[in-house]
Amino acid sequence: MKGRVTRVTAHRRLRGLLLTVGAALTLLAGILTGVVGTAGTAAAASSLPCDIYASAGTPCAAAHSTTRALYASYSGPLYQVKRASDGATTNIGVLSTGGYANAAAQDSFCSGTTCTITEIYDQSPNHNNLTIEGPGGNGGQDVGAIADALPVTVGGHAAYGVFVSAGVGYRDNSTTGIATGSSPEGAYMVTSGHHVNNRCCFDYGNAETSGNDTGNGHMDAINFGTECWFSCTGSGPWVEADLENGLFFGANGAYSGNTGISSEYVTAMEKNNGTSTYAIKGGNAQSGSLNTFYNGALPTTSGYAPMHKEGAIVLGTGGDNSNGSDGSFFEGVMTAGYPTDAADNAVQADITSVGYTTPTPTFPVTATAYRLTNTNSGKVLDAVNCGTGNGTSIDLWASLGNTCQQWKFASAGNGHYTITNVNSGTVLDDKNCGQSNGTAVQLWASLGNTCQQWDVTRVGSHYTISNVNTGMTLDVTNCGTANGTVVRQWQQLDNTCQQWNIAP
Repeated sequence: MKGRVTRVTAHRRLRGLLLTVGAALTLLAGILTGVVGTAGTAAAASSLPCDIYASAGTPCAAAHSTTRALYASYSGPLYQVKRASDGATTNIGVLSTGGYANAAAQDSFCSGTTCTITEIYDQSPNHNNLTIEGPGGNGGQDVGAIADALPVTVGGHAAYGVFVSAGVGYRDNSTTGIATGSSPEGAYMVTSGHHVNNRCCFDYGNAETSGNDTGNGHMDAINFGTECWFSCTGSGPWVEADLENGLFFGANGAYSGNTGISSEYVTAMEKNNGTSTYAIKGGNAQSGSLNTFYNGALPTTSGYAPMHKEGAIVLGTGGDNSNGSDGSFFEGVMTAGYPTDAADNAVQADITSVGYTTPTPTFPVTATAYRLTNTNSGKVLDAVNCGTGNGTSIDLWASLGNTCQQWKFASAGNGHYTITNVNSGTVLDDKNCGQSNGTAVQLWASLGNTCQQWDVTRVGSHYTISNVNTGMTLDVTNCGTANGTVVRQWQQLDNTCQQWNIAP
């Protein structure tokens, strides 16, 4: 929950005065009646989020997306990928000016190997590009997201989002045009209500420039997840404001009006005038309007009114690089100035018009029993000594063709799975619901909790398997290859020791 800042430069230009209420409503009406292209069409919209905010007098100070252009005139690169086979990189751009990502270019470049996202380009003139985050006060060196881990369809086109799990993070500590001190700003991101956890911190927004917690009010970021710092209403996930040293539902932290939103795709918004007021909004990114979860005074605790924003940008971690979170990122912007509600509503209308949808899953879940073979070692996931009792350990072993090395997958909802050992009938379990690197995995009777739920994510021709509770991946200790090597959980490392073949 912590971040960085650069001074707002003199060349930051607010393009025009705030629209009158009538003009703003006219803008919104135009979008709702078809100025923006409809979902599933190849044509780019004529007024995209950054055009909308600029027309309202609060231009984008940063605009990041791996799925589409956020300006109607944008024709540059969206992000960079690096392939594991030879270390080569390439930029992934748009199919046409103001259009959607060229996913086919990524597929071709990454064919036969694994790619990671190494840079997410800022489409604004400020060039606030996000690169892989370095060590911070509460987290070590991060890694890039696996480039094909989050397939999506947007505007009828294939694209990829940014799949964040523990150890993945991006940052820019030397920005231009991002709010500092008590300057106003707004932000939104499109994320997912089905890939979340309760660990700190899946953030997008303003953070400290040092990578350390420098005190209350030194961050101004959107947070999305199930972490609850104060008393909470509902089960989440919630759109929250990470203002440093607290994830705020509204007011002074707790706010019963923030009831959460769990749709498959979520528009999450936060804005802060820097001196007296902030607002939290959210909506279904596939349809409908925004909900205002909070709109009122900044926290009365010392340090928040006025704010002390520093102006770094963070994605996927907290301001001090707390990096245990799960999350999905498709697009997001930060504005210069406090956006009008009419502009926010127009942006939501544009987002819903492009039709974010999830492709048919590539993982074949049936009643068939599978072997999980580690890509690095060629050994399979094994229940030690064919144990059947609670607490049975998990290791690697040469394939024996028995049921102690066979596993069944069953949907646990929201894209998660339980993984059951065929021999014992017990499930793969995060031991004691631990959340630190090195936490063991074991077999245990089904408890129905997230410590026994797993995300199965395609990585080229292989898969990563990550625990829903911890956000960490199923990992072979020290990349061992011998029989009996312990299998545990570790933050994402982007190596083959965390990749598995899943086959009958």
